[in-house]
Amino acid sequence: MTEAEGTTPAEERGWWGPILGVLLLVLVSTLSAVRVVVPVEDALLLLAPVTAASALAGWRLGGKLPIAVLWTIFAVLVVWQSPGSPGLFLDLARGWAVLLALTFGVTAASGVGEHFLSKALISLAAALLLGLAILAVVPGGLAGAALLVQGEVGRRAIEATREWESLTATPDWTELVQKSPGWGVYSETVAQQLTDLPRVALRFYPALFALQSLAVLAIGWAVYHRVGRARLGPPLARLREFRFSDGLVWGMVAGLTLVALPLLGAMRDAGLNLLLFFGVLFALRGLGVLVWFLAPGRVMTVALFLFSVIFWPVVVVVSAGLGLGDTWFDWRRASRLRSQRLE
Repeated sequence: MTEAEGTTPAEERGWWGPILGVLLLVLVSTLSAVRVVVPVEDALLLLAPVTAASALAGWRLGGKLPIAVLWTIFAVLVVWQSPGSPGLFLDLARGWAVLLALTFGVTAASGVGEHFLSKALISLAAALLLGLAILAVVPGGLAGAALLVQGEVGRRAIEATREWESLTATPDWTELVQKSPGWGVYSETVAQQLTDLPRVALRFYPALFALQSLAVLAIGWAVYHRVGRARLGPPLARLREFRFSDGLVWGMVAGLTLVALPLLGAMRDAGLNLLLFFGVLFALRGLGVLVWFLAPGRVMTVALFLFSVIFWPVVVVVSAGLGLGDTWFDWRRASRLRSQRLE
């Protein structure tokens, strides 16, 4: 994520962005169907260690020690007493939370990467590599971790199905279906989707896992910079200024290559996960291009958000295309140059 033009640390002090980010993380973890595809249910389990690591990195760069100590204590309590079904999957999630925070803290304190996104991607890649190395030497290894994930996704799917069945078994629902048979068709459609959801979640679990971790890193970065004074890098850009290194297009190329080749099984799934992960990044970049040209006010921003939620498949496809095109055409820079010539 590049530094927004004209952005200063003071402008990054607002709390609306981090609050909305935390609310979204919590919301997706409370909706029955969405919980099936969310890798780690407890958003705070990931967020607290990342924020603590940011505070420790800030202390190393001249920040205040009490802030780092308080966040570290809070993170330890969250990890130790994290809610959720006890078991090996929760231990796996705790291990990932600590590992992600560790690599991000080291990356931020050492000055690796110029902006947040480069630091986050480097720390995410390092955490994944370290995680795979650890799994390679522990009993059960990667196969055991995959079974834990499969069991957790299955458990959540069963819970979501039971909640839906209990809802549709009420007299009120029966009366509603009698008055409008279309609700019966809708009920069957949702039940079928809940049956298919675990398969989709497992297939795209690596990309969803990486995207959730990246979102948590961004929120943790933002929260720290609102309580700590020592900066770890330039402020996060506004969405309308969001861009990143054009070299990331090779992630899309790699994904397309793996999908286009006559491959089956793990290699094809790897390509699909690459497309999903980098596709979301380019969709955000494309959405930034849209916001740049539309320049919506507050009311139009809300309207655009609601439109994006309702028609998200169309918005994602169009935004991803714009984001990929921006790699070559840099439409916002071209717009600035035209404006300067007109002036």
